[in-house]
Amino acid sequence: MQDYKFPLDFKFHIGTLSNDFSAVDANGNMVAYVKQKLFKFKENVGVYQNDSKTNLLYNIKADRWIDFSACYSFSDPAGKEFGKIGRKGWASLWKAHYEVFDENKQLKYTIREENAWVKVMDGLVGQIPIINLFTGLFLNPAYLVINGNNETVVRLSKEKSLVGRRFKVSEVKKLNGNDDDIIILSLMMMVLLERRKG
Repeated sequence: MQDYKFPLDFKFHIGTLSNDFSAVDANGNMVAYVKQKLFKFKENVGVYQNDSKTNLLYNIKADRWIDFSACYSFSDPAGKEFGKIGRKGWASLWKAHYEVFDENKQLKYTIREENAWVKVMDGLVGQIPIINLFTGLFLNPAYLVINGNNETVVRLSKEKSLVGRRFKVSEVKKLNGNDDDIIILSLMMMVLLERRKG
């Protein structure tokens, strides 16, 4: 269990072949390096302590090769699963909607897009050549992590940047420390999925 110092910044690396990014805390310390493994039939993501990739912290793996309604499980280096995130099928076509489960497969949180129209505009404008390179400067969706009491606990926002490479994770309500890892890992996987869709 990590002690995260919010806000966290996710910054994608555009000079690498893989889909990867670094997570840096409020003190400027790298808390994770996230790398999606290429050429896999099922999603397979490694979360490392830093970009040297010598210390694996977590694995994120899909339960099927088609990701429309796939679930992505979180496990430690020994293979012990302790949570998962699943996309809410058809509901995610219009507005991103994910569900986060604990190690007992109990629903703990939902992640919802704050404003669906931003996603629609981002998708439309993103299809226009050349202009699509600049959508990250003015179309920036945000996502809310909501607990069982319908309270927003964490907010992830796409920051202004070329090619949509920066995201910020802010703590809205003080986390109790028990679910920090499944929340952060859920956001890491969600960012990979949503960024790939545009």
